Amino acid sequence: MLRMGAEPDPRAARRDPAAERGGFADLATSPFRVDRDRVAASPFFARLGGVTQVVSAGGSGLLHNRLTHSLKVAQVARVIAERILAAEESRELAEKLGGCDPDVAEAAALGHDLGHPPFGHLGEQVLDRIARHRYGLADGFEGNAQTFRIVTTTEVGGPTPEGLNLTAAVRAALLKYPWARLHYPDPHPAHMSVPPRGAAEPAEAPGTGSAKFSAYSTELDDVAQAREPFAGRVEAWQQTVEASVMDLADDIAYAIHDLQDFHRIGVLQHAAVATELRQWLDDRAEFAALPGGALREEHRNPGRSLETLRRRMHVKDAWVVDDEAFAQAVARVHAELVEDLLAIPFDGSIEAEQALATFSARWTARLVEGVVVHPAPSTRTGHVTLRQAQWHEVQVLKFVHRRFVLQRADLALHQRGQASLLTSLVDALDAWLADRDEARRLPRRLFDLVELARAEYTALARNTPEVLVGATGERIEGADAVRGLARGRAVVDFVASLTDRQAASMLDAITGRTSQPWSESFVL
Repeated sequence: MLRMGAEPDPRAARRDPAAERGGFADLATSPFRVDRDRVAASPFFARLGGVTQVVSAGGSGLLHNRLTHSLKVAQVARVIAERILAAEESRELAEKLGGCDPDVAEAAALGHDLGHPPFGHLGEQVLDRIARHRYGLADGFEGNAQTFRIVTTTEVGGPTPEGLNLTAAVRAALLKYPWARLHYPDPHPAHMSVPPRGAAEPAEAPGTGSAKFSAYSTELDDVAQAREPFAGRVEAWQQTVEASVMDLADDIAYAIHDLQDFHRIGVLQHAAVATELRQWLDDRAEFAALPGGALREEHRNPGRSLETLRRRMHVKDAWVVDDEAFAQAVARVHAELVEDLLAIPFDGSIEAEQALATFSARWTARLVEGVVVHPAPSTRTGHVTLRQAQWHEVQVLKFVHRRFVLQRADLALHQRGQASLLTSLVDALDAWLADRDEARRLPRRLFDLVELARAEYTALARNTPEVLVGATGERIEGADAVRGLARGRAVVDFVASLTDRQAASMLDAITGRTSQPWSESFVL
């Protein structure tokens, strides 16, 4: 919330006020509403309409894409922020923690997925692997970090030559994981006895740094500036209240709307989901007594996957997990998702559409009503979280989505093809960059990204060489090595800025698989 009086509000401080373009006209007067409008007007926001949420919508309009998902997250985030302000106790606590402005929460929610590459999370994994293994970039690729890089650096159509020049509050609210992969803050949250969610290293890749993070080494100064108004209010590794609101709204929207999508197209089958949930409810005591080895060996049998979830929650989230609350959540999801919604196949009728709308509205209201502001939360959650009952319900809803959609073999087949497409596109662009005879005919956007990255990495080598390390931890030294990192970052930036269709069309053109020149004029 804006502070009254002559002293400027540090939360409203912009990254570079002097660089604002004189002809750039903002329609709103509130600096946070201005930020909301700047995010919504960005071409990076518009491109989300062509980026996969879970599977490619293929132009059908039946599935959420990253744009429609972001709009729904923004809707939920604003409601949560307004509810926090409406109650005196939560409003006062939020103020002590740095503030909770609905415009800030909405702006962050609209912008939280700007950095998602083509093909959603699958594209994120592919580009991270390429960035680390091919180009030696220690901080690889991460969608949240790419979002922060866009709003501070690579968006060039905004009010400043680089980035959207957002206020400190909105930039801080975009930091879902307010640390870098390796270097920031010090001490790094990965080394805490109970690391924040996402801060720990992936078990399958020790030594690579945090699994999730929100800034690359090139944006560390921007992170520090954005977080400065919150010093002494939240810990260095904690989300701001508004970031916590955005994060929770994302969880709520994901838990509900993706299930709607896959019921609508007939992927989420009543029988399979009902059998899993019903079997666990009927035999929960027997499942609890199963040895871990037997549970793993019989994981395909009904009820075993849900029991695995229960045990994992005890390991990771002891601060909130409760077996009775979990059982009640399973029973509620079984009754309201399985028996009320999935029991009747979606046929496009008015009745079916109304059943979907009722399910979504009822569950959104229930989860939002469970929001609380906690003065001293577990390291595994933010200051804005859910009551125990609703927290367990979100875990069960997300389990249904993961178990009966994401783990399908036909989706895996589809995604392997997308992974191959992205890898081949990076190969082709990298070869083009290395071709001295053709380098002058590079896409202008790629050329500009190379120049930008060279300037950034040269500055890092000169001013903060300790953060300039390779993927295996070695110190990067020498102009050629620095240029190699910059080239990798530029290629990854370019590919990440494409829509699903742009990525596929560009690969067809660059490999000669189409007789038409690749003529789409709007390439970020």
